[in-house]
Parts: sequence; C-alpha cells; structure tokens
Amino acid sequence: MRELTPAEARVIAGLLGAAAATERERLKRIAVPRSTYHAARRRAYAEGWLRDRYVPQPERIGFPWAVTVAARPFVDRADEVTKRWAGDASCVYLAAGPELALGVFLHRDEASARRTATELANPSSNSWRQVTIANLHRPSVPVYFDYEGLWSHLAGAEGTVAYPRGLGGSPEPEEAAHLTDHQKWAVRELLHRAFDSASSGRAGHLVGPLGLPFSQQRLVAQGVVLHRVFLDPGSLPSFRGHAADQMVLVSGAWKPGARPEALFRTLTQECRVYPFLYVLDGERAMLGALGRSVRSDDKAVEPRRPVLPTLQETLQGIELVQVPVGSLRTLVDHRYDRLLPPATPG
Repeated sequence: MRELTPAEARVIAGLLGAAAATERERLKRIAVPRSTYHAARRRAYAEGWLRDRYVPQPERIGFPWAVTVAARPFVDRADEVTKRWAGDASCVYLAAGPELALGVFLHRDEASARRTATELANPSSNSWRQVTIANLHRPSVPVYFDYEGLWSHLAGAEGTVAYPRGLGGSPEPEEAAHLTDHQKWAVRELLHRAFDSASSGRAGHLVGPLGLPFSQQRLVAQGVVLHRVFLDPGSLPSFRGHAADQMVLVSGAWKPGARPEALFRTLTQECRVYPFLYVLDGERAMLGALGRSVRSDDKAVEPRRPVLPTLQETLQGIELVQVPVGSLRTLVDHRYDRLLPPATPG
C-alpha cells in the first residue's frame, strides 16, 4: 500500500473539519488544486478512510445519558461479550479486538444507563473494565471521536477548523419535548441517511448536507443533528513514514482542584497530544488518543512536554491500556439510526 501524499493528508485534515467550513473555505485553507481535492476526497471515501454520519445531540431527542465502556474480555468470553454489546439496542458505537472492547451506549434515563453499565462491565466476563456514565445536559463529552486535531498536526495544517467537537452539552432538559412530529420525522430521516444512501449505491462523499430538504437543513443549522466526518484510523496508509497505529485509553480520578479544561489545554498545546475521546463522569475521566509505535530508526522529534507526568499532575489511580489500531474491528459504526428506528406501518 502506497503512502499518503501531502495533498491527500491535507485533504483528509480539511474534510475532518468539514462541518464548520464551506467547500470554498476548505479549498483555500488546505491549498490544493480543486481537481486534486476532488480526486483525493473520492479516494478517501472509496478506500474507507472516511465516512459521513449524522449525529444527533442525544439529549435533544430524548437520550440524555451516555455510557462509555472500555473492557478487556476474557479470551473464552470475547465473542459472547461483543455479540451482547453489539446486540444492545442502545449501542451506537463498538470497536473490539483481542485485547480491548470500546463501546458507547445512549439511554433515555439514568436508571437504564446504570443498569447497562453494570451488565456490560460484569467482572465474570472481563479481566479489566472502565465505565463512565455522562449526563449529556452538561459538557460531559467535550471530545467525541474527533480526529481533526491529530490529523491537522500530522499534515502540517495551520490549526483546526472545528476541533474539539463533543457530544451533547445542551442545558435545556425539555428541548426534546419541543420537537414537532414533522421534526421528529426529519431527525429520523437524517439519522438513516448514510445507510439508506449506501444501500442505494450513493457514493460516500455525497452523503453530506448539500441538497437536503429544508426541514432537515434547519435541524442541522439548529444543531439538533450534526453532520460529522469520521476517520477510520486502522485503514489509513502511513504518511511520511509514520502511522498513528496505536490506540491509548487512559482513565483516572481527578485530584482535588484539577480542572478538565486545563488538562486538555496542556495536552494539546504543550504535549501535542490531541485526544479523539474525552469523557467526564463527575469524579473520573476517560481519554482516548492515537500514537505511533516506537521504532529503533526513529529520528529525534521536536521537544514536547512529557505526557505521563502531565496526566499524573491532575489524575490519580491512572489506568492505561494500549493496543494496535489494526487489531480493532468496528462492529457498530456510529449507528445513531438505532435510536429512532423507522415507524412500523399500522
């Protein structure tokens, strides 16, 4: 497999921030010819490096609780565990491999969220587990599978367009009740759009909001549903001899006086680590980031603040798991359409 070209890397970085920029703005920022941009975009979707999804702000459609579970199932229970997780109707994302399962589950109430957390993290099935239960009416998930920060850094782009993008954060607990029946229908249509397009043979790069009906455009403009471009890091070729081929998950409890926003700022500005996942659960945090494996022929890189001492300044009881990205299979790929299945006739 050939490496990514600099132009392809810049196009990927631009597309990951696509929701916050027009195509004209994107072309100006990534500084590649229009024909190169369109060719690289088509390839990125055809190769499975990128895919579009419409992601609801869950609390605005009646799902204000998010359960994020990371676990290491026992080898003889791994298939059973992943099938059970994937078959749960509340599961919207699941990646799993021999050493790690990572899932996100959305719920209508706290009681059902806690039941799911208890069932999925059962110690009889897993040798190690970490669970966060986030109230999405608060800024509890400030980064949600957002790879723009990392990829813009790798591609040498000047800053980011939209990073970090999270999940939820609306403070209005009755917002879901304000959606009309037609708006609920429009939300359902948006959540199913990527999968309906795939089944009809529509190219992946044509799933974006251009040409949406007005009612659906309005929901996107209001932020009820967001258009997101997601990266599949396991399928990407290397770039300039390097690949972000390791996934690292860190969890720990906050030390007294620690501030989540200060840790994030230090990680991104001084450590040059760009979490793709950052989940806060009151007293605890779970962070996900991509790194690269160390090779004997690696040359010295620009100095940066050490990551582990930085984490130790703000977290205690730190647990860390690192697995090759290529060892993970995405079994439930941002399936928010599961939350609002099509209405049954009659």
